Amino acid sequence: MKIIEKQIKKADLIKDSSNFIDENAIKAVVDIKREIMAVDSPMHYECEQLLLENGSKQEDLWGINLYLDECDIDNLVEFDSMINIRPAQNNRSRFVEDPKTQEKIKAVVQKWLI
Repeated sequence: MKIIEKQIKKADLIKDSSNFIDENAIKAVVDIKREIMAVDSPMHYECEQLLLENGSKQEDLWGINLYLDECDIDNLVEFDSMINIRPAQNNRSRFVEDPKTQEKIKAVVQKWLI
């Protein structure tokens, strides 16, 4: 598990990851305010805790799955995690419901994964 705050090749992330949820797919949590993400944990909440311990705020963190063998951003990112259930932020499901939040998440992923 690590925080991504500089560009990394998807191939290197595949090589270095140890907690695959599917072939070439890993869990990640994105901080949309700080524009960083934590990757490669068995559960999203572990990435979430790592970011919280490093100065992130709960309301800025969103759980996703990354399908690292995909090139298209819409296939690379899956907006599904238990940590996304947040009635106080008007997100009542595991899916990131707000299109603007989805776009912010995709922008962070595209910033760091090459």
